[in-house]
Amino acid sequence: MSKIIFGIDVGGTTCKCGTFSEEGELLRKEEIPTRKDEGGSLILPDISEYIKGVLVDMNMTTEDVAGIGMGLPGACLEDGTVNKCINLGWGVFNAANVLSELTGIPVKIGNDANMAALGEFWVGGGSEYNSMVMVTIGTGVGGGVIIDGKPLYGFNGAAGEIGHLPLVEDETESCNCGKKGCLEQVASATGIVRTANRMLAESDMPHL
Repeated sequence: MSKIIFGIDVGGTTCKCGTFSEEGELLRKEEIPTRKDEGGSLILPDISEYIKGVLVDMNMTTEDVAGIGMGLPGACLEDGTVNKCINLGWGVFNAANVLSELTGIPVKIGNDANMAALGEFWVGGGSEYNSMVMVTIGTGVGGGVIIDGKPLYGFNGAAGEIGHLPLVEDETESCNCGKKGCLEQVASATGIVRTANRMLAESDMPHL
């Protein structure tokens, strides 16, 4: 029997968890809350417990797992180091090593937009192309760049990250990164809700 692969997308609100065959077929999917308490220190242990629970449900062991791929909302280096994740409260540390130690399974990490782009490149809309760019919108805004089949990391792991480009000159509130007027302050899901609430508060027109 072929092995399985875990794909984890760590978002600012939930972790989307997929179990795949080695051929890329989705076998099951769930979501677990992203607990950002205590500086985000609960997130990786929660993911580890989820994975262990799936293995029990599927009557499998870690020997049946080819690996874990994890997308994170921040800059990531090829060696598994996360170069800060503002929306999770994380500083700089090797997230791949930590999750691997918790699970006993090899782990590869990358920026969430790059990982989403890799998925589309492998079995999705980009499968017929050598290079592609993908923009992701959720709690934040990200960008993934694939050049000749490989994700573009950049010098500090932030290549393609467009969410914190300062574009709104008259913004008065600060972004999570500390700057003002970042793209994700207005274009992310949370930013759109924030902007809509601000507009509603400034208007006397009736609304639901």
